[in-house]
Amino acid sequence: MSRKKFSSEFKAKVAIEAVKEQKTIAELAIQYEIHPTQIQQWKKLFTDNAQLVFADTKSTLAKDTDQESRLYEQIGKLQVQNELLKKSCHEPFDIRTEADDRSVGSDQHQGTM
Repeated sequence: MSRKKFSSEFKAKVAIEAVKEQKTIAELAIQYEIHPTQIQQWKKLFTDNAQLVFADTKSTLAKDTDQESRLYEQIGKLQVQNELLKKSCHEPFDIRTEADDRSVGSDQHQGTM
């Protein structure tokens, strides 16, 4: 037997009925044909998150937008750095030591004599 999936509207309806306490949890379980524990969980979730209805969504949205902008900016910088590193890996390295530079200089002096 597969699990039943309930819509958020249905869950809210049952949770509101449970909060009203006009019927017992057992009565609601029989009425809606779901386990009483499930109703208790939905009721707790509903009451724990009720403050979100009154939350200042404008300031939260502005903060999220600011953070999103900063993240996109950082992504852009990292992409540029990544491309520069890719290009530098494909270029041949000129690995010379100071001793090599001195020997090249002394070879040039010897050839002119």
